[in-house]
This record gives sequence, C-alpha cells and structure tokens, in this order.
Amino acid sequence: MNLKDFLDTKSIHITAILALVVGLLIGVGAMYIYQNQYKKTITESLSPQAAAQKAIDFINKNMLKEGVSASLIDVVEKSGLYKIKFQIENQKFESYVSKDGELLFVQGVNMGREEKTRSEGYSKRDVPDVKLFVMSYCPFGLQAQKALLPAYNLLKDKANIGIYFVNYAMHGKKEIDENLRQYCIQKDQKEKYSEYLSCFVKEGDFEKCLSYAGIDQDKLSDCISAADKKYKITQSYNDKSTWLNGRFPPFAVHDDLNKKYGVQGSPTLVINDRIASVSSRSPEAFKEAICNAFNTPPQECSQKLSDKVALPGFGGGEDENSSSGGEGKK
Repeated sequence: MNLKDFLDTKSIHITAILALVVGLLIGVGAMYIYQNQYKKTITESLSPQAAAQKAIDFINKNMLKEGVSASLIDVVEKSGLYKIKFQIENQKFESYVSKDGELLFVQGVNMGREEKTRSEGYSKRDVPDVKLFVMSYCPFGLQAQKALLPAYNLLKDKANIGIYFVNYAMHGKKEIDENLRQYCIQKDQKEKYSEYLSCFVKEGDFEKCLSYAGIDQDKLSDCISAADKKYKITQSYNDKSTWLNGRFPPFAVHDDLNKKYGVQGSPTLVINDRIASVSSRSPEAFKEAICNAFNTPPQECSQKLSDKVALPGFGGGEDENSSSGGEGKK
C-alpha cells in the first residue's frame, strides 16, 4: 500500500477500505445499521445497480492508482444493504454499500458466529507460535507492528513471536533491502531486534536505528549477502519477468511459509499455524490474541496493555477514529 505506487491514502479514516481494495484484509470490520436510520433512509434508496456503481466509481476515483480499476460483477440485496461483488485485476472481492449509496462497508460479520470463530480460530499450545507477516514499508504493516511490539516485549519469553515477510514487495527496492535487514537482525542478533524495530516504526531511518540498537553491522552485512544469494533477491528484482503481475518484485525469504498459510498481504497474523484476527490493532488486542493461544495463560496475560490504535505508517500518534477497528490486509 505504497502511498505513491498503489493507492491514494490521503484520507486516513478510510484505511479499512483501502486495505480491502488492495486485497489483503486479515481481520474483519464490524458493521451494523440502527433501525431508525434504516427507516429514515429506505425512502431515499438508490437502485441496487446505481448504489453499486456509485461505490465502484468512488473506489476507482479515490483509491486506485492510474491504470488500475475496479469493475462491478454483481449486486444483490442482503440484510437491508446491497452486497456487491467486484474485481480488481485478477482478484475478486465482496463488500456492502448502504441503500442510499453513502456508506461503503469493508466486510459483513455474522455476529451469531463471531464468538465461535474467535474461540475456535486456532488451537492452543503450551508455547504458542505467533507470526506477523508484513511488508516493511506498508503503512498498515507498520501499524500492526506498533501494536505487536508491547505484546512481544511482555510475552517473548513465553511464546515464539516473530516478524515475517510477505513474498512480494510493493514499495520498491528500499522495502526489499529493509526486509532483508530485519530478517538478518532477527536471525543473528535477535536480542537487539525489538529495540531496532521500535525505532524503525517511528523513525523510518534504518541507519539511525541500527546505531540506536547497537547492531553489529559487519555481521549484518555478511548475513544480507548470504541471504540475497540464497533466495535470489537481487537477481529476481533485476528480472522483471519474475514480478507479480509484472509490477511487484518477489521476496522469497519466507515464500514457503506464505504458501503454507495462504498469506496474501500485509499485515497477516498467524497464530499456531492458522490465520487469526484481532479486534483492533492495539497492543491489548494483540496480547489477548496471543494469550488465548496458551493452554495455560501465563501470569503476564493479566497485565493490561494499551487499547489505543497507532496511526498507520511511520511516526507516533494514535488513530482517534479506529480504537476498535478490524484487521486489514496489505
């Protein structure tokens, strides 16, 4: 979700919609309509085709970069809304639009099945395995990492928690380089990775953060060279015939895990070998997701973390409009 390379993300409050359009939502956005609002707007309803086309026009005008467009496949009425099916390149999506054509919803949640989904989404273990797949320059991947870091620092001695990388890059050579950098820091200098990442998600300055975390740069350089050769990272970058859809260079370091879990975008959270969702991108929500994966949760799980959601992208600050938003992909 490069601000320049893929989407126009000037409107922070529609990040969930942006995540859907790129095709990489992990979790789900909560959706409901008050009965009195429905009664008020029913007389102002557009036809299904008109409301659906209005949503598609909005997506094309405001969210997709030049040369990429969404096209409507079908629209039906469902639960007081219009359910629309549309396609972007070779990917198909489902979403919902209000009958007056004013509100676009990311995804519907069957509230009758939500409790079951949360409790049975993944198995429990004595030592949970937690993998967060991201692209290092993805705004929403950075947002998810900000949420994971406090949970990681709290539970790193109780669970296996790590950052992994989506098997293609959307933000150019700098992202491939940073992915390799972080992969190698975790591999050879793991005890320093949390400090490095805490700096990077705020500063976006890898040189400053390498110094801040005290990274052994000779060891790092050796690892990067070896990994680059092993996974043919630079070779693939230079050969555009290998690029996804001819636009996105591959990043094969965790390609096997991407395929194993069906990872499609950034961020994707995998807990105990199953894709998992969290109620929001807050430290507390990530902590709860991890703690729910223990057979016997450790004492640390009783500690309350922040329920505030950080803004997407680099820097600090909190998203006042998404204190309990759903997970998104890419």
